[in-house]
Amino acid sequence: MHPVTGSRASVPAMGRAPRLSADRVRTPPRMPAARPPIRSRADAETVALLHRTARVLIEEVPRLTDRIVALMKEREPAYRSAAVDPHEVWREVHDSLSHNVRSLVHPKETRESARSCAWRIGTDRAAQGFPLDALLHAYRIGCTVVWEHLLETASKEDPLGAQSLVHVAADVWNFVDEHCTLVATAYQEVERQLSWHRENRYRIIVAALLDGTARVSDFPEAEQVLGLPEQGRYAVVALEDADAPCRTPHSVEVGDGLRAVWHTGEGTAHAIVLLGDGDGGRDGDCDGGDSGSGAERLVRGLEVPPGARAGVSPAVTGLAAISTARRLADTALRTRPAAGTAALLEERYPEALVVSSPDLGTALADRMLGPVLALESADREMLLTTLAAWLEAGGSARRAGGLLFCHRNTVLNRLRRYEQLTGRSLDHPREVMELSLALSARRLLTP
Repeated sequence: MHPVTGSRASVPAMGRAPRLSADRVRTPPRMPAARPPIRSRADAETVALLHRTARVLIEEVPRLTDRIVALMKEREPAYRSAAVDPHEVWREVHDSLSHNVRSLVHPKETRESARSCAWRIGTDRAAQGFPLDALLHAYRIGCTVVWEHLLETASKEDPLGAQSLVHVAADVWNFVDEHCTLVATAYQEVERQLSWHRENRYRIIVAALLDGTARVSDFPEAEQVLGLPEQGRYAVVALEDADAPCRTPHSVEVGDGLRAVWHTGEGTAHAIVLLGDGDGGRDGDCDGGDSGSGAERLVRGLEVPPGARAGVSPAVTGLAAISTARRLADTALRTRPAAGTAALLEERYPEALVVSSPDLGTALADRMLGPVLALESADREMLLTTLAAWLEAGGSARRAGGLLFCHRNTVLNRLRRYEQLTGRSLDHPREVMELSLALSARRLLTP
């Protein structure tokens, strides 16, 4: 009574990504218990006529199978487009018809075998990725053919009595409804398990790429599941959102034309971003130069949520380099970009050096700023602010004065005081470099 598709190996994925096979379903879904049968309103004479007619149909199952298969292909496009083995299609339709027609004659004895057949059909088709709506449509096509043939056969035997079959119509269509529900339930259970498996596998692959545990032999599967080419150009985004740690990062825009694969970890979310062609530099480089162009484009298009902050790695080549990019993105994030902004590592290498070695950074801050840090709060902050402004102004006292809203001579006086307190000379490039790192260390490493 139920038309079905071909064998598991012969059904394609209907133009979509390959579906996981039923073998990947860890726990096959259990068929629910049958509902209590609905008491028929038909009298004994009508039921007897139904049984006699159904026995005739049992002998005609092969011919009915031919008709149903033809109608399936005529009325349901999915059956026309699926490259299935016609012999397998015919056999399965025949088996299903045999179960269901016999259940009209011996409902108690054959009910469970007919239900099991419907359940198996639903699970198999879900594993194959065959459309559920097409499956249910085909099931109803088969049921309609059987019902029409029942009426036709009964009319030949007893034209007047055949009219009484209208009283068993509700019984037949209740049977159809129960089996369609079984098919749909089985399909949805398998689809749910396969969906969970796909999502879990997706998360495992992304996590392995980010933490560096993925093997070279895993890359083809990563390319298939994630849609990320093995030798593509990538950058990694590290996103931290203290205001909404449970926020799903998948809605965060990374820029037009860029594909992002997100992974949410404890406290920090990461995105592997596939950069467009021409967004890289030298293959395998992540040390600056031309390799920054793609990452800079990513930073410009990245919409960091208010209250969140992000770090962006340099561009790298290939899936094997993603774990390195992830570590660099985490380092960029530790340089404390302002809320709602992203830090590109290539623009923050001095700060990255400090946060990568906090013990050395703290020691350098003590060496270069110790006497200043020992001052009273007001004096300390005045000198630290002046030193930071002077460095930002490129060593120009005049421009630093503009930033601080004071005269250049005031800036010079404060700089001389720093030199007197520390014994350092701001005329020496090395000591200026060390001062810059020391100020970064104090800003980044002070709780």
